[in-house]
Amino acid sequence: MTTYDAVIVGTGQAGPALARRLAGAGMKVAIVERGRFGGTCVNTGCTPTKTLVASAYAAHVARRGADYGFSAGEVKVDMKRVKARKDEIAGASTRGVERSLRNLENCTVYTGHARLRSPREVEVGNEVLQSEKIFLDVGGRATTSGISGLDQVPFLTNSSMMDVDFVPRHLLVVGGSYIGLEFGQMYRRFGSEVTIVEMGPRLIGREDEDVSAAVAGFLGREGIAVRTGAKCLRAARRGDDIVLGLDCTEGAPEVAGSHLLVAIGRRPNTDDLGLERAGVKTNERGYIEVDDELRTSVPGIWALGDCNGRGAFTHTAWNDYEIVAANLLDGGKRRVSDRITAYALYTDPPLGRAGMTETEVRQSVKKSGRRALVARADMADVSRAYEKGETEGFMKILVDAESKEILGASFLGASGDEAIHCVLDTMYAHAPYTTLQRAVHIHPTISEWIPTMLGDLEPLKD
Repeated sequence: MTTYDAVIVGTGQAGPALARRLAGAGMKVAIVERGRFGGTCVNTGCTPTKTLVASAYAAHVARRGADYGFSAGEVKVDMKRVKARKDEIAGASTRGVERSLRNLENCTVYTGHARLRSPREVEVGNEVLQSEKIFLDVGGRATTSGISGLDQVPFLTNSSMMDVDFVPRHLLVVGGSYIGLEFGQMYRRFGSEVTIVEMGPRLIGREDEDVSAAVAGFLGREGIAVRTGAKCLRAARRGDDIVLGLDCTEGAPEVAGSHLLVAIGRRPNTDDLGLERAGVKTNERGYIEVDDELRTSVPGIWALGDCNGRGAFTHTAWNDYEIVAANLLDGGKRRVSDRITAYALYTDPPLGRAGMTETEVRQSVKKSGRRALVARADMADVSRAYEKGETEGFMKILVDAESKEILGASFLGASGDEAIHCVLDTMYAHAPYTTLQRAVHIHPTISEWIPTMLGDLEPLKD
């Protein structure tokens, strides 16, 4: 048994940063990793997928050469080279995380599967690590339940898609949300026929209906088939094809393809962590229950990142680290509830989101009687988007009529994932929308249209 001031399980976005901060404060730290260093983001999430998105975007623009006055000839995608580029970029990040931890003073790296043995002990193989402070940053993985016959056919997840070095003839994607849409569009641009199957009535159901419709529209114009309302899915083999049986209100009762990607959700990596031996509580979905400062039900144990169910993004995991570090070392009182919902969907064009959706604002208006304002602009009216020839989408901002604070925004369009930060920063400052409205933005940019929009706010109608 070896005693440490802190034991960190997992090397996702929160764990390594916390290790560096604690070790820098003079604490003796152990950090445990059972697989590749860097977690989901570096290995199977943000870094590799956005690298693939960039390759797909380049191929797409090359095919549109005539729109810009040139011809690139026939565009041929070499998936082995695309994958090699992705592997190099993601691999550099993975190696960088591991190298920084192994070279970190006051930090010992353990490789292997960690399990809690008690509220103060962590087992890693034959080693027992003891500490008064244990931090769980174990992440999550794809869930594949709910599809009959899936165990009888080969299928891919976001993780195994990282090994694909060819262009599938026809990629079937089950799941019409962020992961499914990004992979669906990129592989369509690489040259695959693509069908996206969604069990809900529309794509990305957590977003407003106008956002869902716009995304479905530009995906359709790229030749992607979309099937929604698929209440019952059945997978089977038929020769060399994978066949999905669908119970949909419209369309054929089945669709066949060469490869199947399952992107229906995520689950936390908590089922083999020994939580029950330490008395750490989880909810019905397996997520570790935490309070507003990320403390679990057991004093001295914290949960950060995807495994706590309080955010499923790299930036929320990083903020988890910031909250814990500030409260432990700086005498802070930072809380999860202080952060504003914000994320992006990296289709082309991307969706940038901050705060409440229009649907949520309407529900709040109905419940509280508050009055709200809304402004909307089509990307076709934004000079920079028009000049770039990328006019799909729109921008929408919602404001509280009395406090004048911004309630939320949806920016679906060119640079929407960047421009949304103008709104997000104003929201964090609790400044009235007039602060942003009166700002002088640079021309020509996407962001310059935001003050113009805020000058055209109208009452949100029923």
